[in-house]
Amino acid sequence: MIERHPLTPFLPENARVLFLGSFPPQRKRWCMEFYYPNFINDHWRLEGEVFFGDRNHFVCAEAKTFNVEAIKAFCQTKGLAFYDTACAVRRLKDNASDQFLEVVEATDIRALLRHLPHCRAIATTGQKATDTLCRYFSIPEPPKVGASLPIPDIFNADGHQLLLYRLPSSSRAYPLSFSKKAEAYRAMFQALQIPYGASANTP
Repeated sequence: MIERHPLTPFLPENARVLFLGSFPPQRKRWCMEFYYPNFINDHWRLEGEVFFGDRNHFVCAEAKTFNVEAIKAFCQTKGLAFYDTACAVRRLKDNASDQFLEVVEATDIRALLRHLPHCRAIATTGQKATDTLCRYFSIPEPPKVGASLPIPDIFNADGHQLLLYRLPSSSRAYPLSFSKKAEAYRAMFQALQIPYGASANTP
């Protein structure tokens, strides 16, 4: 069975970075109606750690969910956009693993970027997303995890060439410590001049 993407792209006009995963997990694994909805995925804990020094900043522990309204307001303020590299997939097994995800229709990433005139970078958050994006932009060799490279012939409205950042997956199955993942996120935000940490003016 082919699944269509269940979420609308989240594209704040002030976005400086576009996060692209592979595809949302099955709805039975969701705890909220937004990106990275699985409660045991650490994406929002990483954002909380980097920007607020508290991995549980967005966590509603008793309800085992995330504060989705706080997350959306935060992303609007910081200029963080979200979608995925596939808009239609077929699951080859009944699980959330990218390994068993067949991309039926790749996302038109250029169409997303037309809504993001100030975007400076695309951040992929997993191997499947990175591979799909590299095929889309004809990038022969992806950057190493935690590194970046220029995306050929892709510029924003301000004349800056967009970068591809390959971030470590926020899945707990990915064999890297939480602190090392946070370092990779922090390095990207610093390079893109997105204020973070206790001194940043965040909601």
